[in-house]
Amino acid sequence: MPILLALDASSSACSAALLSRRDGHADELISRFALTPREHTRRLLPMVDEVLAEAGLAASALDAVAYGRGPGSFTGLRIAAGVAQGLAFGLDRPMVGVSTLEALALGGHRRHHYRRLITALDARMGEIYVAAWQCRDGRVLPLSQEAVMPPSRLCLPDLEDSAQGDADWVGIGSGWNLREQMSVEVQAGLGLCLPEVEAEAADMALLAMEALARGEARPAHEVQPVYLRDQVAWQKSR
Repeated sequence: MPILLALDASSSACSAALLSRRDGHADELISRFALTPREHTRRLLPMVDEVLAEAGLAASALDAVAYGRGPGSFTGLRIAAGVAQGLAFGLDRPMVGVSTLEALALGGHRRHHYRRLITALDARMGEIYVAAWQCRDGRVLPLSQEAVMPPSRLCLPDLEDSAQGDADWVGIGSGWNLREQMSVEVQAGLGLCLPEVEAEAADMALLAMEALARGEARPAHEVQPVYLRDQVAWQKSR
């Protein structure tokens, strides 16, 4: 029965989630989420204590620790990575880094059944972090590489099945506050825009559990946040 703790502080939100998975049983997911700008350091560890207490578990019961690896707020990413790393070192457990953009996509799919999403975060300095996804049956499939770019350079991926009645895109994340700087084509192809939605550790826990099953966990000393600043091109995923 793998038990995994996920932490995120990549945005103005702060969250923690505990996921327990047993063969033949439904997942048990316990989470905390709060919009706490500039209070991540103070709020994150109490959230960890709360989800463990609700599950009736000690930290030693964890099999792995996951964290929002970015992209996102530089300070927030360092806080989440540092707390997660400290727990993993102390418990001698592996770590799993989870994409903030992918977690946003999974959240939109799980809660609202959106299938085509472009997740974007405000990267400051006139740029956005962005990626496109197609979601089916609880799975998130990348349609592009994660990138950082000016909003004006964003374009919609071409999809072969766009004539099947599911062509509209959903934009999720703070990067869509810059929608007016995007092209007419992007704005016209967007069926819904949700710039207020933040990534949540609950979705990261689900993604991290799959990564753990695939053997993608790493020793704590190997993990680091992802900032994307050196990647500027929008490329289709191969």
